[in-house]
Amino acid sequence: MKTNRRTFVIQSVLGAGALATMTLAEAAMVDEKDPQAAALGYVADASKSAKAKPGQACGQCALFQGKAGDAAGGCALFAGKQVSAKGWCSAFAKKA
Repeated sequence: MKTNRRTFVIQSVLGAGALATMTLAEAAMVDEKDPQAAALGYVADASKSAKAKPGQACGQCALFQGKAGDAAGGCALFAGKQVSAKGWCSAFAKKA
């Protein structure tokens, strides 16, 4: 089978995109008992934290890497893991 450079580049980009999507979709959720999560006071449900103020949740945090409306997404503090959009931790920083 003969492939040209254009076909190779297109297939490589599509393959890399599919791989990145699969990796994010399969990422484990942060466990509240994880040492880093416990140090930051992370909870999967902000309403269960006495320290969280109304309107503070991971989905509204500048560190949240998911899209608006996602139930979970990546977080800059927990590499390779996802946090609940309804979660909260002490590093909350309101999106600008």
